[in-house]
Amino acid sequence: GREVIQDPDEEPDTALFSIDVIQVPIAAPGTARIVNRPRIFADPETGSIAGLWQGGDHGEGTQNSRMTTQCHDITVFAERGLAAGACAGNGILLDISDPVNPVRIHEVVDQSFAYWHSATFNNDGTKVVFTDELGGGGAPTCNPTVGDTKGANGIYDITRSGDLEFKSYYKIPRTQANTENCVAHNGSLVPVKGKDIMVQAWYQGGWSMYDFTDSANPKEIAWHDRGPNDAERLVVGGPWSTYYYNGHIYSNEIQRGFEVFRVDDRRIKGAERVRFKELNPQSQPRYRE
Repeated sequence: GREVIQDPDEEPDTALFSIDVIQVPIAAPGTARIVNRPRIFADPETGSIAGLWQGGDHGEGTQNSRMTTQCHDITVFAERGLAAGACAGNGILLDISDPVNPVRIHEVVDQSFAYWHSATFNNDGTKVVFTDELGGGGAPTCNPTVGDTKGANGIYDITRSGDLEFKSYYKIPRTQANTENCVAHNGSLVPVKGKDIMVQAWYQGGWSMYDFTDSANPKEIAWHDRGPNDAERLVVGGPWSTYYYNGHIYSNEIQRGFEVFRVDDRRIKGAERVRFKELNPQSQPRYRE
């Protein structure tokens, strides 16, 4: 196939190094159109559109992470006027108070992250949980060899000045077999008053619910793991996404179907009273406590 040119000096009109803002008229969705392609990775001093992480490792013993040419996922929190982008080699925070013209507020790199994959805000819009999709989701990374910081979540506070401040990592506290692909993946908030709680898929690590109210000391509340698809060889599987919705946990298991759970635990008491008519975890609603 055609080689993708990643050097903007060779191809200044490249579709890389930007995002698309799409306007969808609700009454006529068939007329949706791209209204902006902002260069959100640009260097404000030089003007280079390739202004963020250039790819490579961060020194001896650190992860080799992708060049930031695009975002894997962007989660918007419209009520707070914020969006968080998981963008290959960077985590970024955007001001979307003018949704057609997003502006980058802050960006971070992490020496333990291989590929910034997704993002989740807490309900106050004062924290972001970023996931690292080490190994592309197809490798056994939940073991002592890889350790407890790679392939994990990175928990960041949003400071008053709008900076992302690293506080801790969270990774499931269990060793998985080398025949189990396992890495941080898609999840959502559990709506508990006064708490920051999330449930999340970990492929063949199962799913994990944890409390990150204290950003520096996340604690697991509950988990479920069906064990390996195959004890002798690695067969990719496990929950790809696990979301909380109106009192239940819905888990999308790649090989073994769709599962629904209920967690009875005093630490999430009251969450079942919060009801949504619909939920899109990447367009986060603010729940009313």
